[in-house]
Amino acid sequence: MTARKTALLPVFIILLASLFIYPFSCSQNDAPVFGESSQSPVKSSAEAVKATEIQKAFRDIYDIYKDRVVFIATEQTVKIPQHPFFNDPFFREFFGAPQQGPRTQRRTGLGTGFILSDDGYICTNHHVVSGVDKITVKINEKEYPAKIIGSDQKTDIALLKISSREKLKPVFLGDSDQVRVGDWAIAIGNPFGLDKTFTVGVISATGRKDVDMMGGSQSHIQTDASINPGNSGGPLININGEVIGINRMIYSNSGGNLGIGFAIPVNTARSILEQLKVHKKIKRGYIGVQIVPLTEEYAKQLGLKAAEGALIGGLEENGPAARAGVRPGDVVIKLNDTAIRDYNMLVDMVGKTPIGATLKATVWREGKELNLFIAVSERP
Repeated sequence: MTARKTALLPVFIILLASLFIYPFSCSQNDAPVFGESSQSPVKSSAEAVKATEIQKAFRDIYDIYKDRVVFIATEQTVKIPQHPFFNDPFFREFFGAPQQGPRTQRRTGLGTGFILSDDGYICTNHHVVSGVDKITVKINEKEYPAKIIGSDQKTDIALLKISSREKLKPVFLGDSDQVRVGDWAIAIGNPFGLDKTFTVGVISATGRKDVDMMGGSQSHIQTDASINPGNSGGPLININGEVIGINRMIYSNSGGNLGIGFAIPVNTARSILEQLKVHKKIKRGYIGVQIVPLTEEYAKQLGLKAAEGALIGGLEENGPAARAGVRPGDVVIKLNDTAIRDYNMLVDMVGKTPIGATLKATVWREGKELNLFIAVSERP
């Protein structure tokens, strides 16, 4: 009996082991395989290879600019007016309400900027830093107090300065005059406080004017790259990794992105930033004229071939234009031999002319061209 039990023992051990081994072997052999085991046929296609090259360019641009785009946080203390009922003696007596003085509230803001020089000059929008008490610039988790060197409300450009022991990495500035509709457009910024958000689109239009209904002559670049609150002051970048604009505003009924964003051309910003660094403000040219619309009908009455030029409606007494002999009713058709298309072009050219320089103004008067020379003054 003992010998029989001994003989059966190896068989029992084998059967017991199979009970443990079988489930595992079964689960391995019968386990479902998720996804196709072979490579996607698209991956090696010629189209995918081209797209991957563009994708690599996007990655490279992000790697270059992640240390050049900065996060801007602002703080401002504002007074909150009390309800007028608290100033009414009857109301205080009837309800027992104590007389209260004005209260204050601390407000914070967010924006974006980008580094212009290795010694700490930074560009952003005027509206990001206007009227604030404190500005903090954050670069890769390091925070720096910033001061405003100069700010210009008309162009919505501000120049900041921070002090760093290390040399900073400035951006690469491009040429916004070369921007064309359909070009790639890349925006990097801090929408809703989300640091270094990277979005891609195209240039939707160039030369957009009066986008903020302020009647200014400044042109803007329009893009469908996603721009949201917090992106203001950040760079708009081309596919070559060059800054072509400063993201400024969006068109939206809800406050969110609708694919219509506007940026200040970098060529406009260059001269503004240089003046802010030297003069702390912008010195704009001024000739003391009031301009009225030139209609097609009135242009024909004057003998002009087209309704092009700037019609002078009034003059500042003893102003630069008046002293040069300009009269109400004159139409400025050229400045320094450059044809004037409309009043926006006249305002833009005069504003960019150095103070003290002389402009050759060709005016249309009584059916003839007349050249007058106007000494440009500083806008008061």
